[in-house]
Amino acid sequence: YPASPGLPKGEKEQQEAIEHIDEVQNEIDRLNEQASEEILKVEQKYNKLRQPFFQKRSELIAKIPNFWVTTFVNHPQVSALLGEEDEETLHYLTRVEVTEFEDVKSGYRIDFYFDENPYFENKVFFKEFHLNESGDPSSKSTEIKWKSGKDLTKCSSQTQNKASRKRQHEEPESFFTWFTDRSDAGADELGEVVRDGVWPNTLKYYLVPDMDDEEGEAEDDDDEEEEGLDDIDEEGDEDEGEEDEDDDEGEEGEEDEGEDD
Repeated sequence: YPASPGLPKGEKEQQEAIEHIDEVQNEIDRLNEQASEEILKVEQKYNKLRQPFFQKRSELIAKIPNFWVTTFVNHPQVSALLGEEDEETLHYLTRVEVTEFEDVKSGYRIDFYFDENPYFENKVFFKEFHLNESGDPSSKSTEIKWKSGKDLTKCSSQTQNKASRKRQHEEPESFFTWFTDRSDAGADELGEVVRDGVWPNTLKYYLVPDMDDEEGEAEDDDDEEEEGLDDIDEEGDEDEGEEDEDDDEGEEGEEDEGEDD
């Protein structure tokens, strides 16, 4: 390219290179957009394929008492939000469902199903995350109909959990505060933990204590084996010591016989 009269040759070449980079970047962006569309179609396809398995799993979970409260208590991030009364309330939780919207990028919904209980009238709670008309993330959720004196989101007497005791200067928050908090739908950590962590593999968290016990037993076995090896080594050392003493005595005997001769 001939250099422009207004620019030195080196600067002209750099300017032309930047323009070409911009053109290449536009092609990259176009491919990225195309990839996103194809990935979305794949996600939609497999979301539909997973549904009957999730349904079957829910039917099986219904046969196990306290499955969901155990799962939530075992999950480190969820359990950090559970006070003692929250945990009692979750004993009435019978079913959890996560539903991805048809357009996966537009949001999802979490439903919690409860048996009759002494805390609230609701049989189902939901919290839904979606993009509003302006394209910003927002959420909506069930209004909890608390029974008299049972509103855990206002009850400061709720026994604090381990995480709360580390922050005693703060008021303990209830797990159910999450339903009413719609301040930052774009960064709802609990919603994302339930959707991306708990929901895909609930059994993993339900069985956590058993897995820990097995690991603990394995470690104990290893320790016992190591102790056994140490004992053997010590005994071996003692035996070697005794053999050395016998050798020394033998040598002394030979010397004495030599002197007698």
